Amino acid sequence: GQQFVPPVIIVVCDNTDIAQIFFERISGETEEEIEETHGKKTTKTKVKRYNPGGLPFEALANREDKTVTLRIDSKILAEAESESGGSKAQEAERLRTLIANVGTRGTEGENIRCVVSVQMLTEGWDANNVTHILGLRAFDSQLLCEQVVGRGLRRMNYDFHIDEEGREMLSPEYVDVYGIPFSVIPFKGRPKGKTEGDDRPKNHVRALQERAGWEIRFPRVDGYVLDLTDPEVECDVTRVESMKIEPMQTPTSLFVMPQVGVREGHLGSKDFKTVLHDREEFYQEHHLQTIQFEAARQILTRLTDQQEGGLRHMSRMQLFPQILEIVEAYCESRIEWCGHPRQELALEVYMRPLVERLSDAIRAKDGSGNDKLLPVINRFNPFGSSEDVDFVTVRTCYATSKSHVDQVVLDTHTWESSVAYQLEASDVVAHYVRNDHLDFSIPYEFMGISHAFFPDFLVRLKSGVTLVLEVKGLVDQQETAKFEAAKRWCDAVNNWGKMGRWAFHVTKDPDMVQRELRYLDAVAAGKV
Repeated sequence: GQQFVPPVIIVVCDNTDIAQIFFERISGETEEEIEETHGKKTTKTKVKRYNPGGLPFEALANREDKTVTLRIDSKILAEAESESGGSKAQEAERLRTLIANVGTRGTEGENIRCVVSVQMLTEGWDANNVTHILGLRAFDSQLLCEQVVGRGLRRMNYDFHIDEEGREMLSPEYVDVYGIPFSVIPFKGRPKGKTEGDDRPKNHVRALQERAGWEIRFPRVDGYVLDLTDPEVECDVTRVESMKIEPMQTPTSLFVMPQVGVREGHLGSKDFKTVLHDREEFYQEHHLQTIQFEAARQILTRLTDQQEGGLRHMSRMQLFPQILEIVEAYCESRIEWCGHPRQELALEVYMRPLVERLSDAIRAKDGSGNDKLLPVINRFNPFGSSEDVDFVTVRTCYATSKSHVDQVVLDTHTWESSVAYQLEASDVVAHYVRNDHLDFSIPYEFMGISHAFFPDFLVRLKSGVTLVLEVKGLVDQQETAKFEAAKRWCDAVNNWGKMGRWAFHVTKDPDMVQRELRYLDAVAAGKV
């Protein structure tokens, strides 16, 4: 799957005579003029000769069937533009096509490794595999220097990576420049002893046409709708992620300014008096029942704001008591209080995740008890597919045997590599795809801010269920919010019923993946 597009060196000469000398010495290609006599008429014909043996750079030697080193100058291009001159014009047109397609796969220009030019590559040439530039002329202007150097600044790869500071960055690429002064241009040299992302082979990761039967499609969900025609809700609190009260992570006291007064355009000194708020005063001002009522109110607002017409107002009186019961049940069974006062729940660090988790977990039901949560599908791009995966990367890749995509990109220092191996070896996995350039995301909210969750794999089990698989070690509050959102996503898509059955699973131990997959497949098949 690697891209075997070779690097290119540009040799910039002062005139056509010097260019011809360098071209002949590098490529071994020369032209010999032969005289032929036919009766009283003598004709002269130019014949190309090739001498790849004994040259200093055999890899740059031209052959009769393959052009590796190319010479381009104004004289040749002038003949091409004139479109006259018989065989000369045809040869010039071939050279112009070659130079325009340097580095383009599937064309003759893919094989070009060296271009010898005379002022013809200063601008408007967009080959992206130029890695070396050699200047063999005087550069009398800063602009000319910048134009020539610019021929090596087209990126070969737009794959992002995470740097040491956690930022998403493009992989660094470098061009080696000799004989061209450009001290005015700011630049960063290649780190000594490192080859980070520069000269490594490029891997072309793509979906294979012959594996089209293993395609995995998914809906692009923008949000959800609760159909509350008969306002009755339910929630299995045992399935909701639990919460732990840890007061040591929040401040024990703080000074607050009750008011700021303005007197004659200035702040008076007495206006800067502060009041100490500590845990005891906070506990006196909040009671658990009041906190639960407030949580139920916020959940009710979030749920009913998704409705249309008058239903958002008609159903609130009937919904509130049901939601309050759910909040009370969660506080009793799913919160680890760790011996701390229950008033801690009023803090925003606990209240907001509580509201978000229960809002995601609460389901509406009709008289038969069926869920009525439905997805809102993106109008302009409703579906995604493994068929759309097509990108180039310098990261380590491994060939696949159970995926629509020919390779899987893995970091050997993470658990994903081990899980991918287990997926390939599992007897209950029909096929899978890594969520890399697949653009499969699940919307969720954390601490009042909208986010997108990108699970690691989509796995089609032999039972027919598509498993949204996440690989995770440590789990914090934001990860918990992601998991609740994923469960809600699967429930809504299953209720929709147009994309088959879906399930969500988090694996925390790669060694247990195969056992977990067998169990999940058996559950989906009704065997457990």
